[in-house]
Amino acid sequence: MSPVLADVLQVTALIGALALVHRPLGDYMAAVYSSKRHLRIEKWIYRSVGANPDAEMRWPAYLRGILIFSAVGTLFLYVLQRVQDKLPLSLGFKPITPDQAFNTAASFIANTNWQSYSGEVAMSHVTQTAGLAVQNFVSAAVGMAVAVALVRGFARSRTGDLGNFWSDLVRGTVRILIPLSLIAAIILVACGAIQNFGDIHHITTLTGSKQAISPGAVASQEAIKDLGTNGGGFFNANSAHPFESPNGLSNLLEIFLLLVIPFSMPRTFGKMVGSIKQGYAIVAAMGIVWFGAVIAVTWLEYAHPGTASHLAGGAMEGKEQRFGEGASSLFSVSTTMTSTGSVNSFHDSFSGLSGGVLLLGMMLGEITPGGVGSGLYGMLIMAIIAVFLAGLMVGRTPEYLGKKISTREIKLAACYILITPALVLIGTAMAIALPDGKEAMTNIGAHGFSEVLYAYTSASNNNGSAFAGFGANTPFFNTTLGLCMLLGRFLPMVFVLALAGSLAEQKPVPETAGTLRTEKPLFTGLLVGTLLIVTGLTFFPALALGPLAEGLSS
Repeated sequence: MSPVLADVLQVTALIGALALVHRPLGDYMAAVYSSKRHLRIEKWIYRSVGANPDAEMRWPAYLRGILIFSAVGTLFLYVLQRVQDKLPLSLGFKPITPDQAFNTAASFIANTNWQSYSGEVAMSHVTQTAGLAVQNFVSAAVGMAVAVALVRGFARSRTGDLGNFWSDLVRGTVRILIPLSLIAAIILVACGAIQNFGDIHHITTLTGSKQAISPGAVASQEAIKDLGTNGGGFFNANSAHPFESPNGLSNLLEIFLLLVIPFSMPRTFGKMVGSIKQGYAIVAAMGIVWFGAVIAVTWLEYAHPGTASHLAGGAMEGKEQRFGEGASSLFSVSTTMTSTGSVNSFHDSFSGLSGGVLLLGMMLGEITPGGVGSGLYGMLIMAIIAVFLAGLMVGRTPEYLGKKISTREIKLAACYILITPALVLIGTAMAIALPDGKEAMTNIGAHGFSEVLYAYTSASNNNGSAFAGFGANTPFFNTTLGLCMLLGRFLPMVFVLALAGSLAEQKPVPETAGTLRTEKPLFTGLLVGTLLIVTGLTFFPALALGPLAEGLSS
């Protein structure tokens, strides 16, 4: 079988699997967040934290719950890293340094999972499981809760109530993420991923050198790492490591896990607002951009110039050698478009133009399909901008799902859109200009600029993957990237929840002949064009200095 045919079959199988689960999973998540019944274990959790799951919250209270919960989690994870040498199953590892512990705590709380450390030689079993893996679950559940709160803002009227944060958090974790992760972990173990709490194994390689191999609860962390669009790998090589992804089936499964909840949440949205077609319009826009990026990156890597690339049949340096160019491209596009730091190849090794596509995927706000929860609420913000632009064209007050998009809503949506570009561009400028940033760079010119731009794009958009090529584990990068992760995660949530509250207070506007039909293909095209144009206008100068300059000169 030719590599191209194998790649086509792989993408076809992936799309088929996603289409197969889109309806049942989307409907199930809608039922979870709409249910009035509490499971016994959920009641125990509510009592333990003193929460009343039936108390409705307005957006300020909902936001306070998120910030308090996240602040406590950040402090706990920071302290856990600093005292890991004194805890059981420490494997003899030293405490994490203060700046790196802050960076890691901020990273996992923010669902970014940026790693300036090598997990197998730095993090103990307790830190990996009780700290990092737990945050993989709850940080994903927080993103899903915010998305559901915004959906309720569209679905409800004449009330400021958005539900209950503690109920949404617990249900998302207990009823969705844990069961799906359990199934995925069992499949990964069956594929050959390891799962244990053993000691470090010291072996002699074929060349006679000594090597230490760290065991651990890899399969369970791998499952939620991908399912929750987190990305923090147990090993530094991440999903290129055979203990995390043993074979082609596990590789395809992990890509599926990256995409399954983000591509299913538009169905949840359509179900909760009472119009399934609205969800189809959103998921179609997500799918168009994702599929276009897969084609672009795969083609650019197969057609990469150079004698070595032509002889190998593609630019194979730094790629996943076991599965080929197509699998590396598919994984890389999926991870940069789903707010997931998981990788199975070195993004630094992609061609200049391919790296630009991966960067653009994150710069879009990671909404195609985006992170768990964050992808849906980001796309709904872009939908609001799209209907606003359509309203300007025809001179009519814009409406979306029966809610008027007035000055207040547009201001909140604009603030949401401007946060991450500001963090990306300011952070990149500081790193390029200041000595502490330049000293850590190992490349110069357009490629070196791309590495730094990628790092701050990844942090500010809560992705977590790295272009690599510079020393990220320095006080400067640990601190600035950590701040970008926290601000890039929680500032947008402020505006999303404020917008949800504003929409929920409105009374429905009756549909008329002049109302824009937002469930039609025309609106899907408008939405795709809006997100590409808005992002292009914002980031084109930076992309021109980095990946475009590098790609055009090669």
